[in-house]
Amino acid sequence: MGRYLGSSCKHCRREAMKLMLKGVRCETAKCPIEKKQRNLSPGMHSWRRGRASEYGVRLREKQKVKRYYGLFERQFMRYFHKAERMKGNTGEILLQLLERRLDNVLYKLNFAPSRKAARQLITHGHIYIKGRKVTVNDYTMKVGDKITVKSSEKSKKKIKGQLESNPNFTTQGWLQVDSEKPEATIVALPTRDDIQIPVQEQLIVEFCSR
Repeated sequence: MGRYLGSSCKHCRREAMKLMLKGVRCETAKCPIEKKQRNLSPGMHSWRRGRASEYGVRLREKQKVKRYYGLFERQFMRYFHKAERMKGNTGEILLQLLERRLDNVLYKLNFAPSRKAARQLITHGHIYIKGRKVTVNDYTMKVGDKITVKSSEKSKKKIKGQLESNPNFTTQGWLQVDSEKPEATIVALPTRDDIQIPVQEQLIVEFCSR
């Protein structure tokens, strides 16, 4: 699988919002979005860029979501086509499917400081679902799925250390976590209110359906 090896902060600057790609660092003054002189799109002539076209506005909405969840174009379109085939609002279903990705769920449980770190936990074999090891980052979580950590002391210490480093972290209502073991359970499907990225999903549907 390919990886993006460039600067993560360029993505945040391009979308003019915090995509939380570097975990705790994004909450500090080191974040480029916090620095006025760097709060511009990357590139030599960012200050000269004019008003975006209708196509450009829709493209930016799609790129926000794609980069927020750390996906490549082909992966994103696979989720979109899956959402199209399901009953209901395509935009909301798309966001719900992305929110149920295992790497995102681990981040929302505070088992990892970022989605990128969560993907590393998964590929290194630290995460089990219903007692079975899962090494696929895009595993779609379902109601009733139970997430446990590998029984080794190293794995548990790693997760507990992350939980203790951010004791004020608030878990969303569709997730239930036991910090002592540590383990978690999916008790419901995420709603649109649970999806924190400020995006107009209808514009994404219009862009991908063209």
